[in-house]
Amino acid sequence: MKFKNKIKAVLGASLILTASACESYLDVNENPNNPQDAPISGLMTNITYETSLNVYREGSAVSNYVQYLASPNPSSGSDTMEPLNFSSMWFSLYNVMTDLYTMNEKAEAEGALQYLGAGQVLMALNLGMTVDLFGDVPFSESFNFSTVTPAYDDDQALYGNVMSLLDQGIANLQQESSISIGNDDFIYGGDIDSWLKFAYTLKARYMIHMKGASGYSASEVLAAASQGFTSNDDNASVTFFEQRFNPWAQDAINNANLLLTGWISEQFIQALDGTSYPTVDPRLKLMVGTTDDGEFIGTVNGAGRGNAPEQGARSTLVEGQYYTSRQSPLLIATYSELKFIEAEAAFETDKAAAYAAYLEGINAHMDMLSVPEDEKDAYLAEPSVSMGADALTLADIFKEKYVALFLHPETFNDARRFDFSYKDMNLPANVNPDLNGEFIRRLAYPDSEISRNGDNVPSVTLLDRIWWDQ
Repeated sequence: MKFKNKIKAVLGASLILTASACESYLDVNENPNNPQDAPISGLMTNITYETSLNVYREGSAVSNYVQYLASPNPSSGSDTMEPLNFSSMWFSLYNVMTDLYTMNEKAEAEGALQYLGAGQVLMALNLGMTVDLFGDVPFSESFNFSTVTPAYDDDQALYGNVMSLLDQGIANLQQESSISIGNDDFIYGGDIDSWLKFAYTLKARYMIHMKGASGYSASEVLAAASQGFTSNDDNASVTFFEQRFNPWAQDAINNANLLLTGWISEQFIQALDGTSYPTVDPRLKLMVGTTDDGEFIGTVNGAGRGNAPEQGARSTLVEGQYYTSRQSPLLIATYSELKFIEAEAAFETDKAAAYAAYLEGINAHMDMLSVPEDEKDAYLAEPSVSMGADALTLADIFKEKYVALFLHPETFNDARRFDFSYKDMNLPANVNPDLNGEFIRRLAYPDSEISRNGDNVPSVTLLDRIWWDQ
């Protein structure tokens, strides 16, 4: 059984240990009470835990852009696509990659090839997430501390690094290793077969981003997908525990305490309640809360809540649902995502295979949420959902993937590839005028990077597209 629950004993010590290890180079004075080195097992604990939080951090950053969430305040920059400062998220991404660089060096020196392989997979993931949001970023000069102002690498070249790291990770995970991964791995608890499926799933994810670019091969995407996840049991996630809540649960708790986070966009509500599409989706009630009157009412992005009260009149994230229970898994990659990737890759050449993968993606997500069988069967029987292979469109695939990837940052990549063409997805009210009536295509470089490394930071606007978004 995968290591998916009740992680307690090692977390606190490991987080303190590895945080001090990866940040010690910034300290002017040495504290003799702080360890100056960390074992690969301690690094693995921190890396797997913080990687899941990086997925949350990115999901939180972009969920308003793809209209999962909306701000209760009018003209909020998160809704209106202003150039916000994501310095903290940038630091978290690079903090994990710094730990990964250290762990991979140690693992190679010690012959711990399982750790090295898993580390290469996670380096690919964290690098890929960074490139997908920012485009060109520092990488080749970032981790050996030869300079405090590292050069920026080309985003397309960095995608080559992502794919190479995944291939290297797969090769090393298949080698005999002097040291085996164990419970210090918060994602799979050392299950190497699951790590291999995860690596192939990520290969399919990053290859589908390149559709339309030179060198893209649908057959290679399908080949990777065939070796990826085979059921929800394979999902890559970190399960939270009593001492540390799932952060989406914390958002729901904060909202209940009138901190006003986690309000649901009208776009998302209407995509599932029968407004934008002819079928009411039984997943809606398992994903978001109702008003005090038992209705699903979203908030218009950019417009705020108007004269609605602070609670009870709009749908929000509420504690206790699949995504928002205190011990809910924080999803990194899922079987349902992979099936929609497969459906998109097969669409042009094998509509029957694409249709089967599309239906399985819906089925897998509904099973993950524990949708009752009769409600699942009724939804899948609707002609607008089960339209047949010949009538299937890419819009159908993207719509169902949008639902299945609720709160996940991968949807921002899909939205750009799909040119934000989800049905009834409109620009927010009071949208940033600098966008000239278009949707945002990237994040601005963080203020901390501009102040520290400004000579190397590329000059871009929020409309400049990263290399695969052409």
